[in-house]
Amino acid sequence: MRRIVIVGAGHVGFYVANRLSSKLRKKIRRGEIEVMVIDPQQHMTYQPFLPEAAAGHISPRHGAVPLRRALRRCRILSGAVTRIDHAKKSLVVQPIVGPERVVTYDQIVVAPGSVSRTLPIPGLADNAVGFKSLGEAIFLRNHVLSRLDAAAATDDAAARRRALSFVFIGGGFAGVEAMAELEDMVRYTMRDYEELDFSQTRWTLIEASQRILPEVGSVMGAYTVEKLLQRGFDIRLNTLLDSCVDGHVVLSDGEEFEADTIVWTAGVKPHPMLADTDLPLGPKKHLRCAPTLQVEDDNGVVADAWGAGDSAQVPDLSGFSEYCSPSAQHAVRQAAVLADNIVATLYRRPVKEYCHKYVGSVASLGFGKGVAHVYGFKGKGVLAWFMHRTYHLMKVPGFGRKVRVVADWTLALFTKRETVQLGELHDPRGPWEDIATGRTPPTPG
Repeated sequence: MRRIVIVGAGHVGFYVANRLSSKLRKKIRRGEIEVMVIDPQQHMTYQPFLPEAAAGHISPRHGAVPLRRALRRCRILSGAVTRIDHAKKSLVVQPIVGPERVVTYDQIVVAPGSVSRTLPIPGLADNAVGFKSLGEAIFLRNHVLSRLDAAAATDDAAARRRALSFVFIGGGFAGVEAMAELEDMVRYTMRDYEELDFSQTRWTLIEASQRILPEVGSVMGAYTVEKLLQRGFDIRLNTLLDSCVDGHVVLSDGEEFEADTIVWTAGVKPHPMLADTDLPLGPKKHLRCAPTLQVEDDNGVVADAWGAGDSAQVPDLSGFSEYCSPSAQHAVRQAAVLADNIVATLYRRPVKEYCHKYVGSVASLGFGKGVAHVYGFKGKGVLAWFMHRTYHLMKVPGFGRKVRVVADWTLALFTKRETVQLGELHDPRGPWEDIATGRTPPTPG
């Protein structure tokens, strides 16, 4: 039996496994091929749905695709790859329980994805939260809603300003969409707070460059800034976060203020696991890949090793840029070419190069608001928002999941938005430990 190992179950890993299990189903059934997917999580996160999950437009579980159900013909190993020795065609896996395991393979797809690119900013690790997983999205939703309760419960003006100050670092899709969706949620939720007025909130977006949403073009980017300013956002371009110790935010332009909510979305970097491999890396620690998505070094293609997605350095043959950008659009299309090329090598056929022109982007700015730049068409407002939802509805895997997402969206049109915060989810044992150790638990609300 020949084993194809896929490291990572993100967009690349999931779609490669899904396509391989379909194209090689007869060989898999006969026991000639095994497709193994290794990832610490038992699901694939559809990251474009994170802002909507944080804002409560869809249930968070509808943005997660269970691997064992969706990839029935694949073998799923829950664990983290800690080392790859391609010279011996083996890797080391740390399962979620038990000792390390050594797994051998015939071909490997290295697609561990990316992690947040952070900087050594004082206070960042202790006071900020990222926005790359469903856990972070759920935490952020509960945290933001809890800040409204905190602000309503105090008579101290400074404490209230701090609770109602929300800072987002990074003007890409993640930062802009998360901030816009959460602002929309807070605006709606504050109708139930007699003690508060929305004008008391402060929403600050910090971007180191001179533009936001560069993917939608300069015109739509400028339109986005204009609309966000009309909604009262404080947009700081060409600005850096210098410090946020104990929630005291210090910006490079000299501004200082207190904030309880700091969200870091300032870019990504390749997964650090790549450093523990004998595979060739580029200057930014990406996996070096040829246009065929085969790993390559100075001597040419590395046999039986493949890469794609955020952690891969893939030449952009369309001429849009030197290398393909770390986007879901490229990841999904690269996955299809990569899977087809693996099948081609098994049948000794020629492989194909990946060449996909960037068709554009869509972004949501809250309920009924959005921007789009697709195939030269520039849309805004309700039309762009509808395009955004339609595009991602088509791309999310599984018919049942599509139905559930549509059901969430449809119910939201006719019912009130759920604004309850379940902060105890993040410390479910706290009340029990208080009682078990004899401490006085908080008074039930």
